[in-house]
Amino acid sequence: MPHYRYQARQSSGQVMTGVVAAESSAAAAAIIRNQGNHVIQLQAMPQGTTSQFSGVLSKLNYSSGPSSKDILDFTTQLAVMIRAGISIRAALEGISEQVQNQKFRKILQQIRTDVESGKQFSEAIQRYPKLFGPLYINMVKASEMSGNFARMLDRIAAYLTQEIETRKMVIGASIYPGIIATMAIGVTVFLLTFVLPKFAGVFRGKEDALPAPTKFLMALSAFMVDWWWVLLIALGSVITGFVLFIKTELGSFWWDRFKLTMPLINRMFKALYISRSLHTMGELLNAGVPMLDTIAITGDIAGNQLFRRLWRGVYGAVKQGKKVQSQLTKSRLLPRAVIQMISAGEESGKLGEVLEEISHYYSKVLRDAIKAVTSMIEPIMIVAMGSIVGFIAMAIILPIFKMSNLVQGH
Repeated sequence: MPHYRYQARQSSGQVMTGVVAAESSAAAAAIIRNQGNHVIQLQAMPQGTTSQFSGVLSKLNYSSGPSSKDILDFTTQLAVMIRAGISIRAALEGISEQVQNQKFRKILQQIRTDVESGKQFSEAIQRYPKLFGPLYINMVKASEMSGNFARMLDRIAAYLTQEIETRKMVIGASIYPGIIATMAIGVTVFLLTFVLPKFAGVFRGKEDALPAPTKFLMALSAFMVDWWWVLLIALGSVITGFVLFIKTELGSFWWDRFKLTMPLINRMFKALYISRSLHTMGELLNAGVPMLDTIAITGDIAGNQLFRRLWRGVYGAVKQGKKVQSQLTKSRLLPRAVIQMISAGEESGKLGEVLEEISHYYSKVLRDAIKAVTSMIEPIMIVAMGSIVGFIAMAIILPIFKMSNLVQGH
C-alpha cells in the first residue's frame, strides 16, 4: 500500500509531520483530517524509503498496551477508510503500519491475518475481549448482519469519545481536591517535624504550664520525628490493605455502595452510572443487538456492583417474558421519572431512542454534578487546611503568651 509523508497543523496550532498508509492521496488526507488535523502538505513516498522510516518508528514505539485513545483512533480511521471504498483487509494493513504502539500493531496484524483467512471482523476482534469489550464486538457483529459497517463504526467511535470525555471529567474533578489535600498534609507534616521541634527547647522544663493542645502536639511531633519509619510502614500497610480489600467481592460491593451514599459525591456517581448504563443499552438496541444480550452487556459495563445486580435482575425478568420496567420499579437506583420514560419507550417500540435521550440528559446532569462537587470541595478543603494550620499555630503561640504574662507579673 502506498505511503504518504504529511505535514499537518493540530487544533492547538502545533505543526506535526508523519507518515500515513492509504490507497490514494485523497484517502490519506481524509484520515489526517478525521484525526482533527489540517493538512498542510501531502507527498507520496518512494517505496524504498518506507521500510527505513518504519524501522525508525519501531525504535520509538511504546511498550505499553493500547489505550482507549488508541482504540478510538483505530475505529475512526477504519470507518473513514471503509467509507472511502477501501477493503477491510487493506484498511487494517494501512492502519497497522502507522500505529506506533508495538503491542497494538501486533494485535492489528493478527486481526488482519484472521480476516484474510476468512473470518468475520467481529470474530477476529473476539480474541481480544479486554481490548475491544463486549459492546464493541456485539455492535460490529450486528453491523455485519445489517450491512452498515462504516456507520456502525462511527457510532462506536462516538460512544468511545463520550466515555473518554466522561472519564476525563471525573478524573479532573478529583485532581484539585487531591492537590489541596496533599498540600494540607505536607504543611502539617512540615510544621510537626521541622517547626515544633525548634520550640521543644523553649518549652523544656515548663511542661506543667503548657496547655493541653500544646502538650498533645509536642508529643505527636516527638513521635513523628523518632518513629517516622513506623508511620510510613503503617500508612503503606493501610493503603495496600484498602486497595486489596476493595478488589474483593465484599470490598467492591461496600466501596460501590459508599460512592452512591456518601453525601457530596453520591449525586455525581449516580449520574455517571445511570448515563453509562442507559447510553450503552440505547446504543446496543439501536444497533440491532438482541434485548437479552443488550441487558447482559449493560450490566457488565455498568461499573458498579449495585447497578450490575440491578441489570442482572432485569435480565432474569425479561428472560421470563416480563418487561424491563417491571424489575426497575423494585429498585431505588433509578428515579421514577426515568422508569416511566423507559416504560413509555417499551410501549411505543422506541426504547432505544428514549434511552439515548435519557442518557444525554444525565450526561448534562453529570457535568453539573461535577461542577457542584468541585465548587463545594474547594472551600471545604481550604477551611480544613486553615483549621489544622490555625490549631498548630495556636498551640505554639498560647504558651508563649502565657509565659510572657508570667514574666511580666514577676
